[in-house]
Amino acid sequence: MPETEQLMQGLKDSGCPEEAAAKICALCSTGNYEEMLHQMKKQRCALVEKMHESQKQVDRMDYLIHLQEKRMKP
Repeated sequence: MPETEQLMQGLKDSGCPEEAAAKICALCSTGNYEEMLHQMKKQRCALVEKMHESQKQVDRMDYLIHLQEKRMKP
């Protein structure tokens, strides 16, 4: 599998949007590795933000569960 195909698959597997993945692959193809790395780091930051939001949601659910359990105790 050529390098750009492997890169594209890896980006897709990591949740990178199609448009961003295509841009990163194009930068790789033209040898613009610094900008490619910058764009990859941007995508990573977006993933971390999503992860933090998911963690907040889990924390909220845990709190609601805790409240309900507390109400059910005699």
